[in-house]
Amino acid sequence: MSVRVIFEDNHLLVAEKPVNIPSQKDETGDRDMLALLKEYIKEKYKKPGEVFLGLVHRLDRPVGGVMVFARTSKAASRLSEQIRRGDFRKAYLAVVHGKPAKEENRLIDYLYKDEKTNTVSVVKSSLAGAKEAILDYTVVASKTEFSLLKVRLHTGRPHQIRVQLAQMGHPLYGDQRYGANVNKPGQQIALWSNEITLCHPTLRQNMTFRSVPGLWAPWNMFDI
Repeated sequence: MSVRVIFEDNHLLVAEKPVNIPSQKDETGDRDMLALLKEYIKEKYKKPGEVFLGLVHRLDRPVGGVMVFARTSKAASRLSEQIRRGDFRKAYLAVVHGKPAKEENRLIDYLYKDEKTNTVSVVKSSLAGAKEAILDYTVVASKTEFSLLKVRLHTGRPHQIRVQLAQMGHPLYGDQRYGANVNKPGQQIALWSNEITLCHPTLRQNMTFRSVPGLWAPWNMFDI
């Protein structure tokens, strides 16, 4: 399986995750991004033994797009600190049903994850275990039934974009979990990691990496 490498140096490896591949090993035992990129490094640089590659953030299995990995423990530590401070900025493209009433808006909700069912729901802030979730969205384009949104995350909660957009009344195209009433089985979820901005862990320079989905449905309805 080939994975497109967007950028690499001694400290960072940035790649485009294909849809339906786990970010890391899970119970399915399917090939995952972390293992694939370790093999890539091992083969390219002819490294003996175990290869270090740090997973500093994740994408849900059905979501594709840009991911950043750390090639050294120092880079992993510094990138993780950026994530904690909110300096590791992520933006997504999403195709949703309908058109939001506001062209731009900030969504603030409290989310609770049920570990038994692996589902997330919007709850009252007073519920034990509830965590604040914040995102901004901009409507990029709209068709008759669907809209293309640019989404910027301010928090990194599980299933956050999927749940908050569904709560707003505009579930993601293809999302069987949070939009089963409007989506058809077999549709691919239309959520893509489009852009990541970070400070290089050793050069201390701001860097932005981008990726766009291929021309398959429903992305091919829009000029991306």
